[in-house]
Amino acid sequence: MVSVLVTGGAGFIGSHVVDLLVDQGYGVTVVDDLSHGFLEYVNPKAEFHKVDICNQSKLGDVFEKEKPSWVVHQAAHIDVRDSVKNPVHDARVNILGSINLLECCRKYDIKKIVFASTGGAIYGEPEHLPAKEDQPEAPLCPYGVSKLAFEKYLGMYHQLHDLDYASLRYANVYGPRQDPLGEAGVVAIFTQKILDQETPLIYGDGEQTRDFVYVKDVAKANLQALREKTRDKIFNIGTGIETSVNEIYGKLRDLAESDTRAVHDKPVKGEVRNISLDCGLAERELKWAPTTNLNLGLQETIKWFREK
Repeated sequence: MVSVLVTGGAGFIGSHVVDLLVDQGYGVTVVDDLSHGFLEYVNPKAEFHKVDICNQSKLGDVFEKEKPSWVVHQAAHIDVRDSVKNPVHDARVNILGSINLLECCRKYDIKKIVFASTGGAIYGEPEHLPAKEDQPEAPLCPYGVSKLAFEKYLGMYHQLHDLDYASLRYANVYGPRQDPLGEAGVVAIFTQKILDQETPLIYGDGEQTRDFVYVKDVAKANLQALREKTRDKIFNIGTGIETSVNEIYGKLRDLAESDTRAVHDKPVKGEVRNISLDCGLAERELKWAPTTNLNLGLQETIKWFREK
C-alpha cells in the first residue's frame, strides 16, 4: 500500500484530502498540532500524530516510524490579517516549519511533495485576470511572501536533492469543515453569522472579487498532483470566475432564506482587490478541473453548518 503523509490533515482542506486518499486505497498518516484542526475530522482509517511541524525532532520521529513515500503539505498559518499583525509567527510556521518538513523529505527519500500554496495572495493585484502562473509575483502581505518563499525552497531542493514537487496555488477555498471562528474564509464566516441571525461584517464596499473553489475539488487536485508526472511545478487551482463579496453574501442569505443585513467596515490592509486564477495548466498536466458550481457548493456548505 502506497503511504502518504498529510500535514494539517485534521484541518479544513487537509481532512478532505485525507478522506479522498483513504477512499482511493492509500495508506495515510496525519500530522497536525490541532491548533486549528479538529480530531473529529481525522479519518479513522488514518494514523494520527499530534505534532507541530516546527518541532523537527518529533516530525522526524513520525517519518522514521511511518516511512511514507509521498507527502502532502497542508499545514500552515493561513490568516492574511493576522500575518500582517504577526509576521514573525507567520514566517516561523510557513517557512521554518516547512523547511523542517523538507529536511525530512530529503532524509527519508520522499518521492514527491505536494504543497498547498496560495494564488489569492501571491500575485498581488494582477494586470490581467484570470491570472496565469507566469504572472509576476507581488504579494501584499506576509502570508503571501511566506508561501512564495517556500516555493523557492521547493525549487532549490528539486535542484540540489532531486526532490519532485508540485505547488498548488489555491484560490479562495470554501466548503464543509471550514472554521468560522478561526483562520476562516468569508463563506464560513457569513454562513455562521446568517444561521445565527447575527450581523455579518463586510470589509470595504464589498465589491472586491475572489475566485471561490469548492474544497472537494481542491482535494481532487491534490490527488491528481500526486498521481500525474508533472513537467511544470506550479499550478493554479481555482475556477477562473470572479465573484464579489457582496454577491457571495447575497447568495448565502437567499439560500438560507434569511433576512439578515450586513454592515460595512473599513478595508483590510494586505488584501487584494480583485483576483481569479487561470487553471488551464492544471487541466492539461494534472487532468484536473473544478466540477462543483458555486450555488451547489454553497448549498452543501450551508447544509453542513446546519447539521453541525
